[in-house]
This record gives sequence, C-alpha cells and structure tokens, in this order.
Amino acid sequence: MPSHHRDRKYRRDQSEVSCCLKYLIFSFNVIFWLTGLSIMAIGIWAWTEKDTFNNLSKLTNIALDPAFVLIVTGAVTFIIGFTGCVGALRENTCLLASYAIFLAILLLLEMTAGILGFIFKDWIKSQATNGFQAFIVHYRDDPDQQNLIDWIQDSWLQCCGIEGPKDWDRNIYFNCSSVEVGSREACGVPFSCCKPQPGEIIKNKQCGYDVRKQDYNLDVGKIINEKGCLQAGQDWLERNMFIVAGMAAIAGIIQILGICFAQNLRADVFAQKSRWGS
Repeated sequence: MPSHHRDRKYRRDQSEVSCCLKYLIFSFNVIFWLTGLSIMAIGIWAWTEKDTFNNLSKLTNIALDPAFVLIVTGAVTFIIGFTGCVGALRENTCLLASYAIFLAILLLLEMTAGILGFIFKDWIKSQATNGFQAFIVHYRDDPDQQNLIDWIQDSWLQCCGIEGPKDWDRNIYFNCSSVEVGSREACGVPFSCCKPQPGEIIKNKQCGYDVRKQDYNLDVGKIINEKGCLQAGQDWLERNMFIVAGMAAIAGIIQILGICFAQNLRADVFAQKSRWGS
C-alpha cells in the first residue's frame, strides 16, 4: 500500500477515535450542564420567593439554608458541565484540562469526606444534631427548612425530633409554655411526626396537637413516631449501607472515567495539532 494511503487511513482512524471521545464527553456533560443549571435556577427561585436577596439578614445560618445549598451545588455542577461540554465540542485543551482538574478535586474531596466521616463519627453526629436543632428552632421562620424537616420526619425516616418528640420544646410555637400566649401548637409536634392512620388519604395537619401534654388521653405511640431522627438516620444508613457504598463507588468510577477520557481527548488534540504542524 502506498505511503500516502497509509497516512490517510492513519489520520482517519485517529479522527474517528477523537470523534468518539469528543461526543461521548460532550453528550454526558450536556446533561450534567443542564442539570446544574436547573438546580441553580430552583435555588435562585426559592430565594426570590422568600425575598432573601432584599433581606439577607433573614439568613440565620446560610450553610443550613436549603436554597443556598441548591445554588452552590447547581453552580459547581454547571461549571464542571460547561468546561467538559464546551471543551470537548471545541477541542479546547485548556477547558479539557480544567474539566479533568475539577473532577479530580471533586473526587479527592469526596474521598476525604468519606474517610473523615468514618474516623470522626462522633463529630459528624454532633454537627448533625446542631443542624437539626437549628431547623427545629427556625421551623416556622423559613419555609424551605420547614419543608425539609417535614420531608425528613414524614417521608424519609418516619421520626420526630432529634432524640424524640420532646426536642420540639426548643421551638417557641411548640414549647409547652407557649400555651400561656395562646399557641394552639403548644406541647405538640408538627404533623410530619404523625403516623399514617388507617383509611387516611390526606394527613390531618392538627394530628400532633397536645400529644406531649401530661393529660393527653390517647396512646401517643399510635399517633406519632417516637423515635428520634438521629437514631432513625443511623438505622437507615445501616440498612442501606451497601446501596450507599455502591452509589458512591459508581459516582467515583464515572468521575475517574471522565478524567481519563478528557486526558485522552487532550492527547488526541495535541497529536493532531503536531501532525498538522509537521
């Protein structure tokens, strides 16, 4: 075979390999990019609904604000998806390098968090307790935190409070002393603590009223969940340890593949440029 035919075949094969990598990275990161944009938009919309931008003083603890967490998560996802998507489409080696670095940093942070979480279990438990306490105290002040804690107590863990229903005494509306100022919720718990009742289609929003009063005449254990969310969370993690570990491993493998693909595409781009230059 003449040498010029071999050269064309070699270049075509190299181009096909680059094309495969290019559109694989591009397709994956378009989804990643749009997902990040959507998450960030939801967070910004939530802040707009609460008028947070005009009243930043409302943010008692920004790290625990669900809308802020969505904005940060969406922004990071958007940036990583953008560098991968545009870098692959434009065959831009700088953006591809940035994409690989971002993924490597993210992977390193995840591994570090996993190791530290395993070593410092008591510290993690303490931080989770402090965060949940803040949610209870500000339950009626922030609708996002209220929805989050209702979801945790009702839909996810079927629990009540940190260690039990008595923790709701930390909230001024549910504190037993609030009966003196006319709070109907005094000595009660939110509806999300309540167990579903037979034949109930829509949960009674007043089901948690008075359940912590000494003279409550019903069986409390049949009305509300008495297990605290801290213990319920530990039990859930133990039951789903293999699923959580598997999902973490899949996420890690995808990130490693993303780094490898980006580096391979960069190598192809450099190789093509050097051939064209020669």
